[in-house]
Amino acid sequence: MSAQQDRFVHDRLPRAAQWPQLRYQGPEFQFAQQLNLVEELLDKAQARGFGQRPLLRSGRITLSYEDVGDRVDRICRVLTEDLGLVPGNRVLLRGGNSIGLALAWLAVVKAGLIAVATMPLLRARELGDIIDKAQPVVALCDIKLLEELELARRERPSLAQVVAFNALNEPGSLAVRSARKSGDFTACATAADDIAMMAFTSGTTGKPKAAVHTHRDVLAACEAWPRHVLRALPDDIVVGSPPLAFTFGLGGLLVFPMWAGASVYFPDAPYTPETLVRTINEVGATICYTAPTFYRQMAPFAREHGVGRLRISVSAGEGLPDATRQLWKQASGLEMLDGIGATEMFHIFISSAGADVRPGAIGKVVPGYIAKVVDDDGNELPRGSIGKLAVTGPTGCRYMDDPRQASYVKDGWNYPGDAFVQDEDGYFFYQARADDMIITAGYNVGGPEVEDALLRHPAVAECGVIGKPDEERGMIVKAFCVLKPGHAGDAAMTRALQDHVKASIAPFKYPREIEFVANLPRTETGKLQRFKLRQA
Repeated sequence: MSAQQDRFVHDRLPRAAQWPQLRYQGPEFQFAQQLNLVEELLDKAQARGFGQRPLLRSGRITLSYEDVGDRVDRICRVLTEDLGLVPGNRVLLRGGNSIGLALAWLAVVKAGLIAVATMPLLRARELGDIIDKAQPVVALCDIKLLEELELARRERPSLAQVVAFNALNEPGSLAVRSARKSGDFTACATAADDIAMMAFTSGTTGKPKAAVHTHRDVLAACEAWPRHVLRALPDDIVVGSPPLAFTFGLGGLLVFPMWAGASVYFPDAPYTPETLVRTINEVGATICYTAPTFYRQMAPFAREHGVGRLRISVSAGEGLPDATRQLWKQASGLEMLDGIGATEMFHIFISSAGADVRPGAIGKVVPGYIAKVVDDDGNELPRGSIGKLAVTGPTGCRYMDDPRQASYVKDGWNYPGDAFVQDEDGYFFYQARADDMIITAGYNVGGPEVEDALLRHPAVAECGVIGKPDEERGMIVKAFCVLKPGHAGDAAMTRALQDHVKASIAPFKYPREIEFVANLPRTETGKLQRFKLRQA
């Protein structure tokens, strides 16, 4: 039975016919009808023997599972007693990765509220769009990021209150308010299918969408990739750069470590490639999450300083070029753990680790999910054929109040929008976003394959490849390249890169046009925004 009195989000979910088919096959996916995500992960940590173990770390403090539980309970009392929130109310969260943001997120969900986390670099206009969509009642905001939020809420009376965190002794701050409260807050008796969070997509194709996930969705995700592929241990120390507002970061840097009884280290400032490598060594990190571009930039520092106790390096968020995988392996001695997931599915659903890695492949479908490569009508294609990826499993897409639901979910299957090839052994090979496939003179060319070839040239630091309309060929392959220092973007370099690609992959795939740029447009999570390259 639902505990959420505020039905704003529930009432704006897609109609039942547009819902994904949710599969709970296997004993690990059997959940009670009444459950609270944070109660399962945090409150029950004591019974699992994790109470005194570290959970949240920084350069200034380390909090055990018991410590975190006490602080979360105090924040829950602020939310429900001082602010008068009721289950189902939305709470906007704004901040960089920190212990303060992690505590706030856990408290919101434990109290039966709906967490609406936002990227810290968003400006007032973008925050305003999210406020208009989600209609949050309260915002919890890092004190350093208040300015843009205050600009966004000037004409939005629905967002009645803003409370600052990471503000210590500031009057009215979350720390001051919660210090006056007692702990021992009883978790809201949410139903398994009550909503825990709204995740706004990262905007690689334009206007973000609001994906909704229930308490059961997030716990089901814990029982899939973390259990069967990642296999984290209680002694693991996790670091990484993805924002907690991004489901890749929320899973990797909070939810999944808690499920394993492990701990997370949050830095005092956003990571650079160099500081992430230094942190790995200084704190004894064993698991790292970041995007392929970041690993590529980390490689020279890993080669210089080593990677200490690091045993798992997880790459997701965008396609992993094999050139980057090999560069990182040479620098660190570690085989990358690649994966593809989606905000709409919460986390990774295709991945392989260790001895199961196959060159060029992302991996096999994660236990609990089913994936296939299909044609435009949803018919499964023969192995070795390029087609659209379709996925079903214990998580799935439910957009709030968005007509794009109909294109993401068809006949119960989720269509993440990626083009893939599956081989006879069940390995999936990423080709491109489905709308990024380049058809030139009758040939299908995947931009990531050309990018991988270009990245193998010693002069190329980063690149992005798109299809450019062309009267004669329909499209031509066009590359945008960022060169390493000391290399000139001239006609000679263009010819050298074209010849390099022709020698690396089928010659018809070479970029007929190359534009040299100082940087590439990326989202805050590091994803390349190819739609901006096409607009350019």
